[in-house]
Parts: sequence; C-alpha cells; structure tokens
Amino acid sequence: MGLGRFFAAAAIVLAAAGGAVAQQAPASAPPAPAPAPPKEYNQQILVPGSWFHGVHGLAFNKDDQLFAGSVIGQTLYRIQVDSGEVDRVIDPPTGMADDIAFAEDGTMAWTAFLIGKVYIRRPNGKTIEVANGLAGPNSIAFTKDGRLFVTEVFLGDGLYEIDLKNADKPEFKSLPRSELRRPAEKLGGLNGFEIHRDDGFLYGPLWFKGQVVKVNIESGAVEVIAEGFKTPAAVNIDPQNRDNLYVIDTADGSVWSVSLTSRARKLVATLKPGLDNLAFDSRGRLFVTSMTDNGIYLIDKQTGATRTIVEGKLAIPGDLAVVSENGKDTLHVADVFSYRTVDGGNGAVSDVLRVHGDTHAYPLGISVGPKHVLLSSWFSMTVEKVDRKTGKLVATLGDFAAPVDAIEAADGTFYVAELASGNLVKVSPDGKTRSTIVKELRGPVAMVQGPGDVIYVTEIAAGAVSQIDVVSGARKVVADGLAGPEGIDLGPDGRLYVAEVGQQRIVAVDVATGAKTVIASNLDIGLAPFAGGPPALVPTGVAVGRTGAVYVSSDRRNAIYKLTPP
Repeated sequence: MGLGRFFAAAAIVLAAAGGAVAQQAPASAPPAPAPAPPKEYNQQILVPGSWFHGVHGLAFNKDDQLFAGSVIGQTLYRIQVDSGEVDRVIDPPTGMADDIAFAEDGTMAWTAFLIGKVYIRRPNGKTIEVANGLAGPNSIAFTKDGRLFVTEVFLGDGLYEIDLKNADKPEFKSLPRSELRRPAEKLGGLNGFEIHRDDGFLYGPLWFKGQVVKVNIESGAVEVIAEGFKTPAAVNIDPQNRDNLYVIDTADGSVWSVSLTSRARKLVATLKPGLDNLAFDSRGRLFVTSMTDNGIYLIDKQTGATRTIVEGKLAIPGDLAVVSENGKDTLHVADVFSYRTVDGGNGAVSDVLRVHGDTHAYPLGISVGPKHVLLSSWFSMTVEKVDRKTGKLVATLGDFAAPVDAIEAADGTFYVAELASGNLVKVSPDGKTRSTIVKELRGPVAMVQGPGDVIYVTEIAAGAVSQIDVVSGARKVVADGLAGPEGIDLGPDGRLYVAEVGQQRIVAVDVATGAKTVIASNLDIGLAPFAGGPPALVPTGVAVGRTGAVYVSSDRRNAIYKLTPP
C-alpha cells in the first residue's frame, strides 16, 4: 500500500507504583478517612452500534444463505434475510472479505484485500489459504466447473487464475502471485465480476473507465458492452433471465440492468452513494450492500422499491471533533466511508460527505479549524479541506506519508502528523509549501491544539502524550505509561482527555503534573489491526464539549459514547 513501515504498538505497559509518607496523627485523634476515589463519568450510548465495519462482498450459497464480508472488520458474516439477524462465520484476521464467491460443490472463496491473500473454505469447514502476495485482491468468482479467478483493484490491476487442483493435499502451500496465471492486466479496475454459466465469459465493471466489459478468461480479450457509468462497482447475472446483467454505480447509488444481447441499459433503482456489491438468491431476488451505511437492502427489480435488511447509523466512527454553540454540542465524525455530524443532545446523524459520492478519500482523522474541517486518511494518503460554512470539499492534498491527523491554525497554516515518517509537517494554506517541524514521533495517532503555539499529540508506540511548540520545535512528554493512547482533546478545565485503548478507558491528564484520572472504563474500543497495518487501524476519537460532556467513538461496535460528569 506504499505506507512504509508502521510503528509497532507498545506491548508492555509501564506500571508506576507510587507512595506517599503520611504524617502521624496524635494518639487521641481518630484516623483520617481515606479520600474517596473520584467517581467515573456516566456512560450513555449516544449513537447505537451496528453490525459490520463497512459491508462489501455479498454472495448466496446453494442453500440460499446470505454471506457478507467486511475488510476493516476482518470478519465474514451470515445474514438471515427475513429477520435481519447476523452472526459471525469467520473471525479476524482470516475473515477479511472484500468479495465472496461459491463454487458448485459449496466451496466458499474470499479475498483478504489489505493482506494480499485469498482463502477458500471447503464444505467440511476446512479453511485454506490458496494465494498470497497479491496487490489488493478485490473481486472473485468461480466458473461453472470450479476454476477460480480473482482481480487486483486499487493497489494493483490484473486478472488472475488460482489453480486449486492441489489445494487439499497436505503438502500444498499458498501460491505466490508470481505463480498465478494472469490472463489480463491494466484493465482499468475490474471490480465485482461474475462468470456466465452459459457462455463462460467474465462480465464485470471497470471502476476507473465507467464501463462494463466482457472478458475472455483464456486470452484476456476485452469487449465493452455498456458504458456511461460514473463508478461501476459490481455486476451480477439474473438467474431468472441470464440475458440480464445488473450493475451498481457506487458514485450515485444507482442500479441498472443491461441486456447482453441488445446492450440496452435501464435504470432499476436509485439509493444513496456508497453501494459496493450485489447478489441474487435462487428466486431472483436482488440484494445490494452499502459500505457507507453498513447496510444490506432488497431491491424490487420491477418497481425499484427497497427494503432494509440491516443498516447502521454509522459505518466505522474514528476520530471526533466537537463544536459547542449556544449550549449545544455538534460532533464531527470521521466515519471512514463518510464525514458526518452528530447532534450531541439526541444523537441524530447527518451526512456531510459520502465516499465515492462527494469524495474518494477515506477519512480517519478529523479536526475543526477556524475556516475548514480537515479530514486525514492514512489509507488514501490525503488531507482534505472542507469549508466549515458550506460543507463542500475545497481541496484534496496528497503526497503525505500516511497522514493520521491535521490541525488548522488561525492564519490557515495547518500541521499534519505522518505515521509512516514520524514527522510533524507544517503546510502553507495553499498546500504548496511544506516543512518538517518535528521528527521521530513514535507512532502518532491524534493531535489537539493547545494554548498559543502548542500542539499535543498521542504517540501509541511510546505510550505517551507529547507537547510540541510548533515555532521552536521544542518537545516534551507530558504523560507516559499509557497503554495504547489514541484520541485526544483538551477540555474546558484545561485537562487533556485521552483514549487509553489498551485499557479500554478514558483518562484525564493534568498537563502540569502528568497525573491521570480515569473518567470512564470498560469501553468497547480498540478494533484489532491487521498484520502490517497501522497500530491504530481506526483511531478511537475523543472530543470534549464546552458543556463538559466527553464523546468517545467505539470503533468496535460502531457507536458513540457520551460521558457526563457525575
């Protein structure tokens, strides 16, 4: 992914034992009562959680059971389409599924996008890694006779065949990319595809060309059969009428049918941007996924009406920022597949930007500055500037080394923390001039503006919070011994509020002394990273309103906590 080497998360928590010498009371005086420990804040779920962490691949097995995959959640799920009940089938990290396919014999295959692997699971329950070293294995399908094909998209661009004839032998080893047959390359992002049972051709969308194509799986020859789409993400063939190909367009949420004989296309339904995949059951019912809304929907092919099977308020909430006006808090949420706001009083969620509709970056860090909201993404290597007044994207700046957070100063200058380089970078308002203020940050995750020229940053690999003077570059540790510090904010009381993810709690830190007070514990935070990925896969966000309420994102349950003083 070009992210370089990430800092490893600190594995050892430094436990500091301290004691105080008590003065002896007179013999006649009763012993002084021990001071009562401070009470923790009251916990409330402001925004309820949901299944999945972005839902992508979708497929039915021969028994009409629906399966769905989540890349960031690294989990493969089974969904009851009538009740909406969900259960986990394959847990992290093996369950990372960007796409899913079933063979005639019941074998299930899926692509682990971020770790470059492909897995199969036999009907007897045995899971086998069959390929490795792929650059973004994305979409997958079987032929009628059980041959397995997979594409690279975004991180690579090719079509491969994985030979499974020896996969069940004890001596079988996962096949590296170099040993796979490659029928075609540089296609233009061949995403969710299907191989026709009748003619044996592969039909799929070219994400970057706005086309749907027919591919010869032997020669790699490509023929365009439909075009004019914005961002086609996946296609499927209607089992009731195998001349009809259904296409989803993630940019505008549209669903189309295309006749393979006449090549005529027809709009079937329109949902919200962010659709990712689709699947038919044996009855010809059409289901689609929305990564932005953690949703699966049933679409009536005749009327375009939709029925929600399962859905979430948020996709994967990461970093948070808060604006307090007239006694009301408004949360700003980096929701990975969108930028959203949340009413701090009633938890109502509103869209500002949706990935692939309004933007193509995946926000994980967020801050609200004087003029702009800054969205940072280690995945897309970008910092985006959003106008605070209009909510419109005004600039996308690239060429950062895995930016995890950014802060805007009063003069429009902004500061970017880079995970891959460990640098704090100063950037001019127009984005053209950059200079390094501090080097060797130890796994930066989140920042907050302090008084004057001070910025505070959490360093997950060091288990510390550091104070940085952005003028002089002077740096000092204000708190250490933290287990996995991630989100941070400065409260109206002058204390720093930090998500100590390794202990699943929030601590308030006295900046002058470094003393820590636990204000909330037993929080469902800390989504597990994947091998080779950033230690804070999705940062746990913390934001403190002027009202004193503390907001915390739960990346594990896709919820937001509201903590209020006792």
